[in-house]
Amino acid sequence: MKALLPASAACLLGVCAVASAAEPKLVTEEFMLPTADPGISIYVRNKHPANLKTVRSDRVLLYVHGATYPAETAFDLELNGLSWMDYIARHGYDVYLVDVRGYGKSTRPPQMDQPPQQNEPIARTEAAVRDVGTAVDFILKRRAVPKLDLLGWSWGTVTMGWYTTQHNERVQKLVLLAPLWLSDSPRAVTTARLGAYRTVTRAAAKARWLAGVPADKQADLIPAGWFDTWADATFATDPVGNAQTPAVLRAPNGVMADNQDYWGRGTALYDPADIRVPTLLAHAEWDADLPSSMFYAYFAKLVHTPYKRAVQIGEGTHSVLMEKNRMQLFEEVQQFLDATVQIGH
Repeated sequence: MKALLPASAACLLGVCAVASAAEPKLVTEEFMLPTADPGISIYVRNKHPANLKTVRSDRVLLYVHGATYPAETAFDLELNGLSWMDYIARHGYDVYLVDVRGYGKSTRPPQMDQPPQQNEPIARTEAAVRDVGTAVDFILKRRAVPKLDLLGWSWGTVTMGWYTTQHNERVQKLVLLAPLWLSDSPRAVTTARLGAYRTVTRAAAKARWLAGVPADKQADLIPAGWFDTWADATFATDPVGNAQTPAVLRAPNGVMADNQDYWGRGTALYDPADIRVPTLLAHAEWDADLPSSMFYAYFAKLVHTPYKRAVQIGEGTHSVLMEKNRMQLFEEVQQFLDATVQIGH
């Protein structure tokens, strides 16, 4: 597959992270991968150390985003000089992210250029799992490895978890940040007809981010300037929505339809018991979107993993990866990825 930009050009455009003398220089490459659906391609970004000579299965990782925002503006967002993608790559990993259809730099289906109510919800979870599979197939072939690590956030935990149940043989380790699972309390399920996509404003995004955070803790949860850095990058991925007043981000409604048809009615799309690879669940205590009850319930469902871990980060929200305590998350995940565990020893 031809890269959108050669690594040298990408670096000249400021894509590569700035490394100190003690840190490896990172190379960035970008790809558009055609899917089995005509006219639909997905965006994949890769970062790896420039001096990386040998690629091993236990040093290749793919990340996928959640329900509303694209992968690159969270996983590869440089805050205080470092993104999570940079952090993992500097540990000697060949790291990838993917935008599923309708998000970020991937193809926006034509329904997104029409009023939302004219079409049914797009980018259902089943389609997102296929898009992840397209990215996995590309990476395994490109690097000539049989397996890789998967990392999903929020709705991405469903995408990665469901994919793993279907392809355990292709997954080395699985990391799920803020896992989505069935609620332990009844929830009202709307029967209102959903359109193809929904829109989100910056103000709504900020309010949702801080939901569940004690009032006296809100001021210093997100370091100064970080929210605006994220919002500027995220809304810029949707030039059509960003040009409106106020600016909006258009997000596919497939995930909302799946919540309406399945999760909200107590029906899971897959069974975590079918996950048979080492798995880490990570969560933050103030996550109002996917509360701790889901985190613990999901952990209990992992009955066939060789081993499993659960990490709860204090003073963090659903977006802990972009908050003051993000390095706790990065270190815990990295320890899990790096560890060589011999079962029974």
